[in-house]
Amino acid sequence: MHRKQLPIGIQTFREIREDDYYYVDKTRLAVRLIDQGKYYFLSRPRRFGKSLLLDTLAELFEGNQALFQGLYADEHWDWQRKAPVIRISFGGGVLHCRADLDRRILDLLKVNRLAFGLSCSDPNDVVSCFSELIRSAHAASDERVVVLVDEYDKPILDNLTHPEIAKEIRDGLRNLYSVIKDMDAHIRFAILTGVSKFSKVSLFSGLNNLRDITVSKEYSALCGYTDTDINTVFSAELAGLDREQIRLWYNGYNWSGESVYNPFDVLLLFKEREFKPYWFETGTPTFLVELLTQRGFFTPDLARRQTSMELLSTFDVEHINSDALLFQTGYLTLHGVEEIMTGLWVYTLGYPNHEVETSLNSVLLSGYGVDGQKAFMNRLKLLQLLKAADCAGLKDLFSAFFASIPHDWYRNNPIAQYEGHYASVFYSYFAALGLPIILEDTTNQGRIDMTVRFAGQVYLFEFKVVELSPQGNAIQQLKDKHYADKYRAFNEPIHFIGVEFSKEQRSVVGFAVESLQAKGEFTSDDIINLS
Repeated sequence: MHRKQLPIGIQTFREIREDDYYYVDKTRLAVRLIDQGKYYFLSRPRRFGKSLLLDTLAELFEGNQALFQGLYADEHWDWQRKAPVIRISFGGGVLHCRADLDRRILDLLKVNRLAFGLSCSDPNDVVSCFSELIRSAHAASDERVVVLVDEYDKPILDNLTHPEIAKEIRDGLRNLYSVIKDMDAHIRFAILTGVSKFSKVSLFSGLNNLRDITVSKEYSALCGYTDTDINTVFSAELAGLDREQIRLWYNGYNWSGESVYNPFDVLLLFKEREFKPYWFETGTPTFLVELLTQRGFFTPDLARRQTSMELLSTFDVEHINSDALLFQTGYLTLHGVEEIMTGLWVYTLGYPNHEVETSLNSVLLSGYGVDGQKAFMNRLKLLQLLKAADCAGLKDLFSAFFASIPHDWYRNNPIAQYEGHYASVFYSYFAALGLPIILEDTTNQGRIDMTVRFAGQVYLFEFKVVELSPQGNAIQQLKDKHYADKYRAFNEPIHFIGVEFSKEQRSVVGFAVESLQAKGEFTSDDIINLS
């Protein structure tokens, strides 16, 4: 098997093809996209290959056939017909105001203008300059123009913590994008890509003819690597790596079709030969953590959320929907789509993979006031206790979960007023370890029924918030719901653990354990009450 260079961070199609890098052929989907329509919008998380896709499209339209030798497009594209391509990318740098944005746009238009050898009668006006560029490029080549916009939303996202600036920049981008529809007679193909999907009213008013293929089943794998891609294109890289672990760690991103791997993760795994959260570490979602913390987001809900496409598309400077933010940034993905009534679709979201589940919950712990180092040590201890089936030792550890949160944090954060905060801290410790968690029932009132099957043991947890003193309701609820019945067939010890947390004392005040041995009966020696 011939090993090639790994295209880590390379977004230029020509360089990948000419310098013998691995390339996953996306040209079948690219040709289909062009054949099926004219105006498109695509949202994908960062580092998913959007820029490479646009560069590939540019090389297609410019007719550079030599780069496509052996690929699907080689024999399925009209290489005699070439089109002028206008490229606009906001990927580089951070723009801090509307004036910065306008200067950047004019500079991008100038670069395109010079590439075509054209001039502009008013190089200081965005709309007229863009319009004239499109018309002149069409006239000069006698072919309608292709417009490729990459990172269309980045100037807004970079300023979300400053809403007034973000709105000014949004208006500036709307000014630019509105030109595209007016130039319909001069445009052959146009696509805008980015991370988020802003509402058409706020950003695309006037450009309402875009086909959004973000959750189109046939284009779910337009960016990213499929299982087949890993097994074929990268077969020479698989030796010495656990194939199932690769799937567990990095696969699972889905937009209603075939699931894909994040290319950045896979390429760095093949380079470093170690399983690590490569994608997550490239950009800690500070804004995301702050937003979820402020809103009192109940973290057990991250494992399974149901919503509508309308809500998933509700994203704007004035109103940022939590589900839309988590989905569009890649921290949650589609687990299922169901039409429960004609025209009424339910979208089920959840973690895409092990990397995101563990990493996101780890940073959310810090958002909920837990010291990073203490949280790490507590996670290590939790793993040790579960491996040893040391239920008694869990009581002190659960107390330590909350003892590591400074009292100043409680005073300064309204999230502490929500009962769900305490259950969120509890759950995120387990999720940050990537333990196999089954959530039986969750509510936004802080109750959590959770099962962890690990190291030959079954742990059934019930978490309740009380005012001051323990009431014993947590463990009783576990028994009343007969949760143990569904796990008896495993013939493993089952441990009921009822945890009661005092909102007033901010600590564990009740901790009861009852253990059911594999033989299926309780004995008096198995019952521990640590209240």
